[in-house]
Amino acid sequence: MANRLAASLSPYLLQHADNPVDWREWGEEAFAEARRRDVPILLSVGYAACHWCHVMAHESFEDEEVARVLAEGFVAVKVDREERPDVDSAYMAATTALTGQGGWPMTCLLTPDGDPFFAGTYLPREHFLALLDKAARVWSEQREQVMTSGAHVAQRLRDVTGPPAPAPVPVEVLDAAVVRLRSQYDEARGGFGGAPKFPPSMVLGFLLRHHARTGSSDALAMALHTGERMARGGMYDQLAGGFARYSVDAAWVVPHFEKMLYDNALLVRVYAHLWRTTGDPLARRVAEETADFLVRDLGTPEGAFASALDADTVVDGASHEGLTYAWTPAQLVDVLGPDDGARAAELLAVTDAGTFEHGSSTLQLPRDPDDPAWWDDARARLLEARTSRPQPARDDKVVTAWNGLAIAGLADAGSVLGRPDLVDAAVRAAEHVLATHLVDGAFHRTSRAGRVSAAPAVLDDHGDLAEGLLALHQATGEARWLARAGEVLDRALAGFVDADGTPHDTAHDAPALFARPAGRSDNAEPSGAAALAGALMTYSALTGSTTHREAANRALAACGSVAASEPRFAGWALAVAEAALAGPLQVAVVGDGPEAERMLAVVRASTSPGLVHVAGPPDAPGIPLLADRPLVDGAPAAYVCRGFVCDRPLTDADALAEALARG
Repeated sequence: MANRLAASLSPYLLQHADNPVDWREWGEEAFAEARRRDVPILLSVGYAACHWCHVMAHESFEDEEVARVLAEGFVAVKVDREERPDVDSAYMAATTALTGQGGWPMTCLLTPDGDPFFAGTYLPREHFLALLDKAARVWSEQREQVMTSGAHVAQRLRDVTGPPAPAPVPVEVLDAAVVRLRSQYDEARGGFGGAPKFPPSMVLGFLLRHHARTGSSDALAMALHTGERMARGGMYDQLAGGFARYSVDAAWVVPHFEKMLYDNALLVRVYAHLWRTTGDPLARRVAEETADFLVRDLGTPEGAFASALDADTVVDGASHEGLTYAWTPAQLVDVLGPDDGARAAELLAVTDAGTFEHGSSTLQLPRDPDDPAWWDDARARLLEARTSRPQPARDDKVVTAWNGLAIAGLADAGSVLGRPDLVDAAVRAAEHVLATHLVDGAFHRTSRAGRVSAAPAVLDDHGDLAEGLLALHQATGEARWLARAGEVLDRALAGFVDADGTPHDTAHDAPALFARPAGRSDNAEPSGAAALAGALMTYSALTGSTTHREAANRALAACGSVAASEPRFAGWALAVAEAALAGPLQVAVVGDGPEAERMLAVVRASTSPGLVHVAGPPDAPGIPLLADRPLVDGAPAAYVCRGFVCDRPLTDADALAEALARG
């Protein structure tokens, strides 16, 4: 019998709709029920592609005894962290404070007022039942102590997780960040720190921008080496493109197999920019394959992008992590024949011992094949065979922020790589998100199959969406994207930013949590404050708006303390600071025809971190950068400007390239 989750739009919550547990969604109704019954709340937070979430679901939430214990003594609340990142952020802060670590599934016990008095992650069934038994007894026998403890934890978290004091991000912080990153760099295998290793997308973006501004060979070397090692390892899908969420080892060999939209959206842009900087053919190939993966495997019928492919493949009711993707030497021979199978095993580092489980291996590509035509054929045959295997489930909810990142990645990569089809895909996604997720003047976080959820958008939804719209404006030259980006940013400034410029992750009018999130650190995606700062910086450069530039500076300063102390977790803020220092460098290309196209190609090949550009007819309405930019003797021209003060117009691509090289 389905529980209350059956009406949810979240694929993660729907996975639990047939549990015997009487789940409720997060909201006042659940807290009112806890107060009415005078019982604590069991809060379980996860996401659809999470392997250990599936494990705990099968062990505990599908168990009748667990359901009975929960029904007798608790109100059970299930949250999709991707739909409600505000709830996740607040209680993850409690989990890490109480246990020293975090992760999903997250398991918390709350008072009916929402204060946490226990927090943890995955618990085996017997441990979970023991926790529930102890919690029920403590709640019954030591209620006042529990309430006091929960209130104390909540107050301490409010004290320590509030917004830090703002601090500027000057050139000295940027230079020091590169030195600090070098000290944490894995010289042998790329990336930073040890296992597990996540793709450092925002940090790589910063390093590329720092190299472009300063010429730092060290910054470029770290970015190039890390990009190559990730792309050649098992974390990258060598057959279909796209990256898994992270590597469980330090050498990028064995991934945690879920493939997330946000990772791949960010990495499309990183690899396109890596190719633009170096001309490395591997970087271009990975950028294009990852973009194609996004469009092919995560594209929705409505034109937007789904959230993820699952880590697990379900066969006969049992979940198997990585089953779709791992190979044995014998399986390669079955598909390719004895000679080609053995050749592929050697190329892809597939061994009899295996690098994964049960003698199977992930596919790596430590070197390029000697015969590319042979590999193209073998790869196609292996992918066709893999397609006939059971496939992981897809979480097809559409998240505003992640679609914003995908729009930015595809628009930017499409322009840099000369792939207009990728720009077209970005246009479709932008049109869908704007038409569907904006309801009665407010953005919502998610939708599914065209139905928007009640979950409110948070700060990064606004910042990332505006970032995507601004990239789309530059890729297409269409005024509508600039106008819509301005509207999104103005909503963010009015709804999430205090009068003194302090940004918060939740809106001023959002239902209160025990602590209001105001994150300043990047996770797998840019922090809300950094995302807002970047979009405001770009918008101000494209429009000349000093109001938005000042707001950008304040949002960037909100991230300043993290940028100075922990650059690994402030990559996007550091990248925005590079743009602020190098720019604004504005380029307007007016006119059409072959020479205009050549000039536009020169602009798009520039690596200047502060550069914005637009191309179109002179005085095109709604595009400030094209105002008062006439043709020169009827011929196309390029205007190179700083703060809308322009040099004399240039009429050939070579002269433009020289001007941009001078900065």
